[in-house]
Amino acid sequence: MKRLKIAVVTPRYAVSGVPLAQWRFAAALAAIGHDVDLIIGRCDPNLHVPPSAGVRLSVLGSGQTRGMFAYLLRYFRRDKPDVVFSAEDHLNTIVLVAAILTGSKAKISGSSRVTPYDTYSNKVFTKRWLLKIMARMVAWRADALTCVSHDMVDQYRHVFPGSKHVCVYNIVDQPSARAKIGLPVADPWFNDKSLPLIVGAGSLMPWKGFDDLIRAVHILIKGGKPVRLVILGEGGSRPALEALVRELEVEQYVRMPGRTDNPLAHFARADVFALSSHVEGLPNVLVEAMMAGCTPVSVDCPTGPREVLQEGRYGYLTRMKDPADLAAGIARALDHPIAPEILAEGVRPFHQDVVIRRHFELLGIAA
Repeated sequence: MKRLKIAVVTPRYAVSGVPLAQWRFAAALAAIGHDVDLIIGRCDPNLHVPPSAGVRLSVLGSGQTRGMFAYLLRYFRRDKPDVVFSAEDHLNTIVLVAAILTGSKAKISGSSRVTPYDTYSNKVFTKRWLLKIMARMVAWRADALTCVSHDMVDQYRHVFPGSKHVCVYNIVDQPSARAKIGLPVADPWFNDKSLPLIVGAGSLMPWKGFDDLIRAVHILIKGGKPVRLVILGEGGSRPALEALVRELEVEQYVRMPGRTDNPLAHFARADVFALSSHVEGLPNVLVEAMMAGCTPVSVDCPTGPREVLQEGRYGYLTRMKDPADLAAGIARALDHPIAPEILAEGVRPFHQDVVIRRHFELLGIAA
């Protein structure tokens, strides 16, 4: 295998889907012998990017994605990468413009992670319209354009007729992640089996639907099926969610302890993982729960949950924004958990070897 100089680029680092996926991707590429640069626009406050063997890290401190442009121009001229993997549409366009202006010969793969309906617009002279024009103008320079779910590919082909977008999943299953599953968890709720434990995880933001999840747990408790709920994560909706917990008088059953560096160990000790989002790209956290052996329950939001759970083979699907149906799904999962060997089957498409092989095939590179 030829050793390649590869840049993995992402706008920000946070303890959430896209940044973690890019960090895992960089680590996996370095682990198989490539020369890897991980370029990050900015890091969320009070966080640091964990080191990874063989990965050179550059955090630029750019307040906005466009602030990465000058650095990328210098990087293309100075470092002459063989391959660049970027993620998120604004950054993909900036990377492609920088490659064009510098005459770079790098193979470039741009990955889209959110629905194009939230990114682009046909309303003339708006910011989202201008971004759509720019993206269309520079798309020729991309050697591959990818999305993280098949449903999202369909959306992009609707917004950009004739586009070359294809589906490539994020890396979720890799040795460093599996090593975390068996580590201890100090939180007593994860070691106490007196009540079934439901876990949710993600940014505490409105589109994550955690209010629906709290209401679903309230429905279960009032219906004579007491459970505990732990929501891992942090964000601006915390005050509203805490107020809802008090309003429903479920303080003894619901906790929000904040972020954790090891959600996988928490998932492994829970009975059910619940995803209540109103929108996703492809929820890596569902795959993480499956990898940890935790039965997933997810609302059928666009895009990804139905695809990850394969119409319900690997977990339970419920209606979106419907706490009663979510409660019913959690009850079904508690009564009929998914067997570990079935969950393992669902994780296979997200293994690092499978994902890297697919990326390299699209770029015409021998893996």
